[in-house]
Amino acid sequence: MNKKTSIVPGSITAIGQQENKNIATVLMDVDVVIIADVSTSMETRDSRDGKTRYKILCDELAILQNDNPGKLLVIAFADKAKIFPGGIPPKPQSESVGFATDLAHALKYAKDFVNAPRRQAIVISDGAPNDEQAALTVAQTYTAPISCVYVGPTDGFGASGKAFLERLTAASGGQSATADRVMELAQVVKPMLMSGNGGHQ
Repeated sequence: MNKKTSIVPGSITAIGQQENKNIATVLMDVDVVIIADVSTSMETRDSRDGKTRYKILCDELAILQNDNPGKLLVIAFADKAKIFPGGIPPKPQSESVGFATDLAHALKYAKDFVNAPRRQAIVISDGAPNDEQAALTVAQTYTAPISCVYVGPTDGFGASGKAFLERLTAASGGQSATADRVMELAQVVKPMLMSGNGGHQ
């Protein structure tokens, strides 16, 4: 990762610079839209090596983009959603995306990028959204599959968030998986990238 410019190797921006192409042209080759939760809870410091879920999310997304250059588009969301072509989501509670978990808004925002031939969406989230039914309603309007990776704690209160994401994948024909507290996220996501369609693992 280039800390000075905040551009991940293999990201949309990096490929554009390497191949002297504008972002719109590089986007045409995207296969997967990553919709990453950066709500306040992602600041929880319970992931590997005592790091926050957010820090591990960035590390794991960097691995995925480096291994799949130009194929992943990163959209981060909390209250708002925004594209980050450099491949690095903003920190939780940043002014660009806010605090909460408005997944319905994020799915609406991402829809035009996802509903294209060969594409799929992968939602990465550690908790229940503001409005579960609203998110499910939007998901049902997708023509492309939406897969979900639950990255919160796998016990206690976290079970409800995990169960919701499983319902979301069922509504759109995607895959469902768990990467506890974002650990080994890249390893969990890779089979989804290779399959490109429905079916649970």
